[in-house]
Amino acid sequence: MYKASELKRGQIVDMDGIPHIVRQFESKSPSSRGAVTVYKVRFINLKTHHKVDMVYKGEDLLKEADCLRVAVQFSYIDDNTYYFMNMEDFSQYGIDVDQIEEQLPYLVDQQEDIIALVMDGNLLAIELPQAVVMPIVETPPAVSGSSATNRTKTAKLPTGLEVQVPEYLSPGQLIRINTVTGKFMSRA
Repeated sequence: MYKASELKRGQIVDMDGIPHIVRQFESKSPSSRGAVTVYKVRFINLKTHHKVDMVYKGEDLLKEADCLRVAVQFSYIDDNTYYFMNMEDFSQYGIDVDQIEEQLPYLVDQQEDIIALVMDGNLLAIELPQAVVMPIVETPPAVSGSSATNRTKTAKLPTGLEVQVPEYLSPGQLIRINTVTGKFMSRA
């Protein structure tokens, strides 16, 4: 059982027998005395992929879903299905492109360190690492003589994702991208 005050992004709870994953978590502290802190939570139903917004008090209990967390590697795409290989027993799990649409810009061929959420042998969702490393495919050249300012430029990555990077970076360099915010973190 999880307390509402201890929920974190990525945790899976059982709501009426259906697994839901925590996507957003926000606490609201009221300004009046004696009022209780409330927690606004946005869940994604892992079967229908609909958003569900709920509000809880800190001591409310939520049931933990019976879901396996399996380390997988991204293998290949067939039509609209993305396949991931279990790193321990090499079994394959498929998931529809609609279910992972938000995560596609951060998914590269043969990428490891992905966690699959599996229930009853079916892949429900994937969890990407906090940051991924990708090479810059295309970016304009740096303007010489402007090193004193903190200027940025747009860089295109292999997945089609475009991010703002410091002006001194050039094509071919590896950079670290935050998968939550979609922003440049550092050189890899």
